[in-house]
Amino acid sequence: MIDRMWITHLHRFLTGTTKHNLIVWLTLSLVISTLYGILALQFAFSSQYVVQDDARQHVFWMRRFLDPELFPNDIIADYFQSVAPLGYRALYHFMAGIGIDPIVLSKVLPLVLGLVTTGYCFGVAVQLLPIPLTGFIASVLLNQNLWMQDGLISGTPKAFIYPILLGFLYYGMRQSLMGMGIAIALLGLFYPSLVLVCAAFLILHLWRFNRKFPSVSHNRRDYVFCFTGLAVAFAVLLPYRISLSEFAPVITATQAKSLPDFLSQGRTRFFINDAWSFWFNGRSGIRIDTALAPPLSYLGLLLPVVLRYPSRFPLAKQITGNMGVFLKFLLASAILFLAAHALLFKLHLPSRYTQHSLRIAIALAAAIVLTLILDAVLMAAKSNFQVCRQRGGASGTLVPTTNPVSKISPKLAKPLALSLTGLIAITLVGYPHLVLNTFPWTAYIGGNVPTLYEFFQQQPKDSQIASLVEEANNLPTYAQRSILVGREYAIPYHWGYYRQFRQRMSDLIEAQYSPDLAIVQEFIKKYGIDFWLLPTTPLTAESITNDSWLMQYQPAANQAIAKLEAGKQPVLASLRSNCAVWETQGLMVLEAECILQKRRDR
Repeated sequence: MIDRMWITHLHRFLTGTTKHNLIVWLTLSLVISTLYGILALQFAFSSQYVVQDDARQHVFWMRRFLDPELFPNDIIADYFQSVAPLGYRALYHFMAGIGIDPIVLSKVLPLVLGLVTTGYCFGVAVQLLPIPLTGFIASVLLNQNLWMQDGLISGTPKAFIYPILLGFLYYGMRQSLMGMGIAIALLGLFYPSLVLVCAAFLILHLWRFNRKFPSVSHNRRDYVFCFTGLAVAFAVLLPYRISLSEFAPVITATQAKSLPDFLSQGRTRFFINDAWSFWFNGRSGIRIDTALAPPLSYLGLLLPVVLRYPSRFPLAKQITGNMGVFLKFLLASAILFLAAHALLFKLHLPSRYTQHSLRIAIALAAAIVLTLILDAVLMAAKSNFQVCRQRGGASGTLVPTTNPVSKISPKLAKPLALSLTGLIAITLVGYPHLVLNTFPWTAYIGGNVPTLYEFFQQQPKDSQIASLVEEANNLPTYAQRSILVGREYAIPYHWGYYRQFRQRMSDLIEAQYSPDLAIVQEFIKKYGIDFWLLPTTPLTAESITNDSWLMQYQPAANQAIAKLEAGKQPVLASLRSNCAVWETQGLMVLEAECILQKRRDR
């Protein structure tokens, strides 16, 4: 009797629906999200020179809000400013106006956005299965997924996807017209491409699929809901449509197929020969690989199977009609995924229309499955104890029952129930800390050459730096000075930008490896170069052939290799001793003015 009461209390605690249960599980969800955010902050502020990888692209230029003289006539800064969504730009601008450095803000935002994501994820889960435990499991799984990848942690536009998208789902399931409209507007301000998924969902929402053939709704409220949402979507997307970017047009599929950047070894590989990878992983696929983490998420794939056996999983009967709403949302994502492939690259990357939806869907599905399994096992344990007491006392013999889940030996019922509950709890909460070496995975980039950043910080704000070394990618963020090119900024989706970028790369490769001083000097004048950052090691053919990024820029890369293999040494190598103004182990800086003066010395 004591055992059965213990199981009953555990069952009530785990699957209860009281207000107390709701508060407990929601509070635990928010606590875990906060802990993950604090762990990330420890990495973020561990050094003066630490920045998230994607923030090097999407945040560095915002220091213009603090100092308008930074990055003058900088095509890289101009480009990333031009593609920044309006709301994202406005938020950082406002915070800079009250003295908060954009880089600092990008490090703090993930914690806040994680909490909002957790709250809405919990709410959406409870809308699907009104059991607070389901909300807890879903929010923990989604948090772990997001903190194992570089979206939320970045503080860039994609960090805002999950709180807003989940808010849209939450208000959509509750048929809240105002909440849904605000969510669409915010999505348009922070990540506008996903507004198209919301629009497709609203249109699908008018259809009913519970008969042999689809039929349209006859409910006036559905039409008000749909057309109000579409009007908001149209209004928020209109500014993006009518604004003509100086970096237009968007690259075409034909152009992309001709560029090494998009091929299997490219910087932004897209066209690959592996059909599975093309359709399910990578930039071209639905990104199922990113959704199936942590391992418990795989249980989400079993949801259709579990729902076929309501007699074995009684709690399945409590799943609400909002499951149909969520399925329509996934269908809308799939439609936009196919449309993005058909209109490549006018809707940008196809993966952005499905990867976020799948991460949310898998977390919710896994949470429902885990809840149903826990409930079934605990129900079985209670049923067996009940049968023992009624039919034969503590040592009675079991008799057949009508419920298949109760066919468990009473000696095994309690250990099984407790073991399964404990295993799920440990796996759910402890997995990332017990198994992963680094959690959360922040993709923070630490600056390893502080004296280099300090040197450039002392130079004029309009300085232009030419370099092909990896460390150059950190200079706009840590030194707040412009670079001519950099691997991190080689984004090829807008041809108006990337055409100029490729030309700069080709010219820089030619000049850096040229034996002709006149070519080097002409390059300096053409681009207004003030400093040249070089490795202290010799410039060799191997340094080019071993760099897949440099090899994308043909014929300049092969021409440079041919010169080196022919014994023609770069003229910059002979100028190091005379024109170096800064040097440390591995890197040196040449002054461009000194190189120009060499013409007069001859």
